[in-house]
Amino acid sequence: MILQADTLQTLADTQAAAPDTADVITELSQQVSATGQLLVSGQWEQVLPRIQEGLAGLAVSAIPRLTGALFVFLFFYAIYRVVGAVLRRALRHSRRIDATLEHLLMRSYRLIGLSFITVMVLAQLGINVTALLAGLSIAGIAIGFAARDTLENFISGLTILIDRPFRVGDPIEINGTYGIVEEITLRSTRVRTLNNEVMVMPNVQMINQKLINYGLKDALRIEIPFGIAYKEYSEEARRVVLRLTEGDERLHPDYPPSVVVTKLNDSSVDMVLRLYIRNAHDAIPMKFEYTEKIREALREADIEIPFPHRQLFIDEAKAFKRATWMRPASNGDGEQSSAFG
Repeated sequence: MILQADTLQTLADTQAAAPDTADVITELSQQVSATGQLLVSGQWEQVLPRIQEGLAGLAVSAIPRLTGALFVFLFFYAIYRVVGAVLRRALRHSRRIDATLEHLLMRSYRLIGLSFITVMVLAQLGINVTALLAGLSIAGIAIGFAARDTLENFISGLTILIDRPFRVGDPIEINGTYGIVEEITLRSTRVRTLNNEVMVMPNVQMINQKLINYGLKDALRIEIPFGIAYKEYSEEARRVVLRLTEGDERLHPDYPPSVVVTKLNDSSVDMVLRLYIRNAHDAIPMKFEYTEKIREALREADIEIPFPHRQLFIDEAKAFKRATWMRPASNGDGEQSSAFG
């Protein structure tokens, strides 16, 4: 604290002893004007001494402020480096901050820290930084209106990095599309789909749309629907299907698979095989695999898998009585003939 007080007092004394920047600029202008008059009048022998005198006076006037500015830069830059090292170490040991967010925070710290040092150095040189900051603020507002969509994605990216609804490597489903998160940036999120296509989603959509993160659960339940005919026995179908899951190490040991009847449909008894898996990355491949296995197992067990159909019952007496195409036709001799000859 004593060293810091002495440093601030030294800065104050240096700044008080230094001439004002406006006075230095005025004196420099006068020297340039006087040198120009000597050149115009042809007094060449006095030009070089005048330039030397002006440079000497400028050096005497500028040295106090340059010294103070250099001292300010070294003082605050040392603090900037120490705080940066401590901050980086704290971020790396934090469990809630991943590499992407750490990189963002360090870049923000560098931007803010170097900007602050620049303002302090300019102020030590006697430059009016208030007007400069006001101009930059107006320009920032104009740029903000022009790049509103980019700023929305930027803010959404910060929300994703801080709230962490998903991470790199998580299997997610958004708008019915399944994929693996490959990269999260401040503007967009890249997801690789099952078709090996990279889907680039703006972060605004990742925040506002329905998203399912399968990576947040220790055991993910998947369902494989199938149906059997009404003449078949559901218990027999259950035994056949559950036999397929025996020995599958991808299933979670704490949650046994099950087969349940979900609906009595128009032409089938709808059933579902429920599996609890360890790794969410296996969800979609296992759905495809077990759908095929169920079909083959039911076929080998002679259990009918029905297709949608309708049964039509007709009252034969009324139907045939009203059907004109079934009535016998009369020929010219007064005989009646059938439509079928």
